[in-house]
Amino acid sequence: MKKWLLVSISLLLMFAAVACSKSESVNSDGKKTITMWVHISDENEEGKVYKKRVEAFNKNYAPDNIKAKIEFIPRSGNGGGYEDKVNAALTTSTLPDVITLDGPNTAAYAKSGVIAPLDEYVKDQEDLLPSIKQQGTYKDKLYAIGVSESSVGIYYNKRMLQEAGVDLNTLPTVDNPWTWDQFLALCKTLKDKYDKPAIDMQLQSKDEMLTYALTPFVWSADGDIISKDGKKAEGVFNKKPTVEALTFIQTMLKEGYTTRTPVKQAFETEKYPMKFSGVWTVTDMKTNYQKVDYGVIPYPVSPKTKKLVSPSGSWQFAMTQTSENKEWAAKLVDWMTNKDSNVELSRTIAALPVRYSSEKVMAKEFSDQMNVFLKQLKETGHARPVTPAYPQVTRAFQQTIDDISFYDQNKDIQKVLDTHAKEMQSAIDKAN
Repeated sequence: MKKWLLVSISLLLMFAAVACSKSESVNSDGKKTITMWVHISDENEEGKVYKKRVEAFNKNYAPDNIKAKIEFIPRSGNGGGYEDKVNAALTTSTLPDVITLDGPNTAAYAKSGVIAPLDEYVKDQEDLLPSIKQQGTYKDKLYAIGVSESSVGIYYNKRMLQEAGVDLNTLPTVDNPWTWDQFLALCKTLKDKYDKPAIDMQLQSKDEMLTYALTPFVWSADGDIISKDGKKAEGVFNKKPTVEALTFIQTMLKEGYTTRTPVKQAFETEKYPMKFSGVWTVTDMKTNYQKVDYGVIPYPVSPKTKKLVSPSGSWQFAMTQTSENKEWAAKLVDWMTNKDSNVELSRTIAALPVRYSSEKVMAKEFSDQMNVFLKQLKETGHARPVTPAYPQVTRAFQQTIDDISFYDQNKDIQKVLDTHAKEMQSAIDKAN
């Protein structure tokens, strides 16, 4: 989640044009093989769950002479490795039957013909959370299903807040979130008390974390990144609601409530009282920082709309267009994202459910912190823009954040938005 590689739309379109059929794969034991590539290591806890679920798939469908084979292709630190192999396989038409892909890249893969629709084969879509269907859908067809969900919230150190005079019973909840102004007041209290930044907003990120975590502020203000039909950025991204949202972020920097260069692991080591981070930090806290007594609160909201919006989305499974065994490839996708797989993964790592059926199970088992994320996701989760031009759109958004925070905090936000809205629009026009 922390490191993302953006897929080149033009590259995918070019590669897809050379895709052709491949011969069926049959094992020496006479069983037809369904091949699958995943983006993580088999030594990773998530990878171990995948391996276990594939073994269960093979046992369940042994009477049908079907066998799934999983290949682990870990991503490198800059997001390469896995995507490099996928791109290489596109040129030689050697893609497997099933692949994993990052949520916002659904439209790019679908438009270029790399992945195929699942609607004909997956019939229990009503069990999927709306955010999962939204992220995996392109032009009204479901192309991919998320293996897990994720979200972002504000971690707070209970002791440090109490020592600053904050009554923990008055903190915001998903049902009663604070406005940006109320959150700024909390940050001032904490900064005055400890003479240091109140929170690490992770504004130093140079990757998808910026888009993933910060777009909810725009949505809360009733703004958007691109139009709902995916065709417009100019006149959408550079409108007043986006200015208001980015003014809030810029204020956090100008007032010193957050910083461009935070102390490493400042929250985890109790140097900063708060941290803006994703659900994955729960696992880190449980594993490495067990002595820190912390809680989680939801996003602050626009004082004009009072509307809570949170991010959603993660990696997904999809079947490739070149698969000659689409019925079984789709069954494998469905199996890897079904209730049992989802519950197994949620119990192993800090992963939020993608189905209502698994959510009912995990809500009873999750910690208080995880249930805040779960409730926020279920009630307010919002997928990132669905567009074949997403790689360029997200880069423009990330550059926008850099421009208003890293280079010149006094830079006119409207002018910055106008510039990057044009970049987005150019990419959208080319992609469509």
